[in-house]
Amino acid sequence: MDGMLSQEEINALLGGADTGSGAEDVSSANSDVMLTPEESDALGEIANISMGTAATTLSVLVNNRVDITTPTVTYTTMEELAERQVTPCVFIYISYRVGLEGKNMLILNEKDVKIITDLMMGGDGTNLDAELGELHLSAICEAMNQMMGSASTSMSSMINEMVDISPPTATRVDFGEEFPDEFKNLIDQTFVQVSFKMEVGDLVDSQIMQLYPMEFARRVYEQFRGAAMGEAPAESSEPPAPEPAPAPAAQPQMAAPQPEMQPQTAAPQMNMGAQQQPMAGMQPMYAMPPQDINIQPAQFQSFMPVQNLNGIAPENIDLIMDVPLEVTVELGRTSKSIKEILDFSPGTIIELDKLAGEPVDVLVNGKFVAKGEVVVIEESFGIRVTEIIKD
Repeated sequence: MDGMLSQEEINALLGGADTGSGAEDVSSANSDVMLTPEESDALGEIANISMGTAATTLSVLVNNRVDITTPTVTYTTMEELAERQVTPCVFIYISYRVGLEGKNMLILNEKDVKIITDLMMGGDGTNLDAELGELHLSAICEAMNQMMGSASTSMSSMINEMVDISPPTATRVDFGEEFPDEFKNLIDQTFVQVSFKMEVGDLVDSQIMQLYPMEFARRVYEQFRGAAMGEAPAESSEPPAPEPAPAPAAQPQMAAPQPEMQPQTAAPQMNMGAQQQPMAGMQPMYAMPPQDINIQPAQFQSFMPVQNLNGIAPENIDLIMDVPLEVTVELGRTSKSIKEILDFSPGTIIELDKLAGEPVDVLVNGKFVAKGEVVVIEESFGIRVTEIIKD
């Protein structure tokens, strides 16, 4: 094949990829749709930086140390993935809606998803007996939403364009069963597989994979390359040499000043002459102003004392009288854990920190300003203010 690298050369350029699985992936992929070494390197670097940021976000969510290794870039198809994936897994779909257009997929083992979601809900990561259900999928989607949101921020800085994603969706996939319908149209498609080793404390030591459709992978590379090319001239160009300032037309070229021969009145002209050209990057020296300029200290109008708002309003208070403020009446508050909130259902009763008959709080733009009691005005609720809170 003209200009086509061998498998060994590709593996070497990809930084020591696993020759076992990688060779199998590439051999099955059509060589006409493979990425170039430059595209593979760029995609691996983008994924490395993005997932590094995502790992920091995940460590906060699970309150554990999260380590994600340098990625390995290979190729795969759904059929090959089904042959290697012996345990059920979770596919998380990431759709890019701003800055980039396309989708990629994250693949996690079912056990890893259970551990991560248990940690997110305040557990110790050992509650693995329950079957993977909607609660697990919802929690892992929220984790991936925050992780990939952080990764999108990192990607934005790399392509010099805002990147945003839609809320992820998750599906449990067991390749040992009938092939899922949503993957049937992807059987013959070749994906770029970016694999990471992920460790979460002492609980998870597994692999997380990203699958990029080939077209989307090339689109990411093109925008990354375009951003890099746009910055290159600014880094390589040299600033133009400063042009010498022209000598004043009305003044002849002067010789070097002799302090004992020059009168005192000639100093301002010498500072502006051709012999005192400003150096590059320095401000020129200007002559002192003539002595006959009348200089006086600045005088400012005295401020009017601010009067009590219960009396006469200050002179300019009318300028903001029409500014709308948000008034909120707070019946009470409480705090719940994520686990308790996820258990909410129609009919759930939530106990607040207010006693029955106790005045409610009135807040203006979030600031506590008054207390009052609830009244009914025709068919609507209202508040009768009973106390003004003073700082």
